[in-house]
Amino acid sequence: MATIGVLALQGAVREHARVLTSLGADVRLIKRRDDLDGIDGVVLPGGESTTIGMLLEEYEIAPRLRSGELPIFGTCAGMILMADEIDGSDQPRLGVMRIGVRRNAFGRQRESFEEAIGGAPVAGEPLRGVFIRAPYVTDVGPGVEVLGRVDGKIVLCRQGQFLAASFHPELTDDRRLHRYFLEEIVLRAPHLA
Repeated sequence: MATIGVLALQGAVREHARVLTSLGADVRLIKRRDDLDGIDGVVLPGGESTTIGMLLEEYEIAPRLRSGELPIFGTCAGMILMADEIDGSDQPRLGVMRIGVRRNAFGRQRESFEEAIGGAPVAGEPLRGVFIRAPYVTDVGPGVEVLGRVDGKIVLCRQGQFLAASFHPELTDDRRLHRYFLEEIVLRAPHLA
């Protein structure tokens, strides 16, 4: 199985690591640039996107993630960091996906909710997402595949080896989206295929 790095600067790090480990991945916590050596993919958890973006630059992690050599799965703040456009913000970002996002688009913390994701690329029951101060995608560019919506808003998309979700799949017992990242993106990446 693959070695997956979970960015460990903020957010639901343990929860992502637990899910990935249960699926057979070797998990490494990423706190500085050298931690990226020897990994096959990266998960960017939620948290405060501006702070995470600044830390990615300060710890010199961002250039490697921007290079496009590693598959990346971003959730919530991770989606924001992956976007090349962020409504009303010039915050640090990776900009690896041709998407525009709106931060906190579903409301504040007290307006958090759980909802079924329409069109998600998983078999069986609908995928449920936990939305906490969640963004959504406002527009997509060439090569971006929309994989899921809530109330007509794009909340899950893929561009090649990049997968972005505005919600927190790691906070549910459903492992299908992490499995999709591992099996359909990481294990099919050129360096592993």
